[in-house]
Amino acid sequence: MPDPDDPIHATPDAVIPPTPARRTGDELEGDLDDDEPTVGAGDLGALMGGLDLGSLLDLAGQMQEQLVQAQAEADATVLEGVAGGGMVKVAVTGGGDFISVTIDPEVVDPADVEMLQDLVLAALHDAMAQVRAVQGPGAGGALGGLPDLGSLGDLFGGAE
Repeated sequence: MPDPDDPIHATPDAVIPPTPARRTGDELEGDLDDDEPTVGAGDLGALMGGLDLGSLLDLAGQMQEQLVQAQAEADATVLEGVAGGGMVKVAVTGGGDFISVTIDPEVVDPADVEMLQDLVLAALHDAMAQVRAVQGPGAGGALGGLPDLGSLGDLFGGAE
């Protein structure tokens, strides 16, 4: 027999209390106290501190346009990560698309492939640090002048 105190195995009546009978609008109308103020749809702006929803939507549209423009500028910017005193170079756009890798022939030593791998990895890290500097808020880069919207930026197409 199921334990009535166990919510997983209890009968539905033991878990979900019965709902009261629904009342019609006429029955509810008598419940309103005429002395209590009611809020109409026209009072919504006042309740929200005078917030104009149209202006808010306009601002959101302007921010979206700024984000799109800033992302286009970042995508057009080519940055270069370097390692080994310029022996290894990685070109990347501000949008994070890698364009090229250049390796000086002097650094290619078949007996020391690990050093070349480390240099390429270091150049990649340097390139991505520059991308983050261009994209990051407050960094003074293409997107630096915009506020940090956090996850709100996703609503405006900021993330894929």
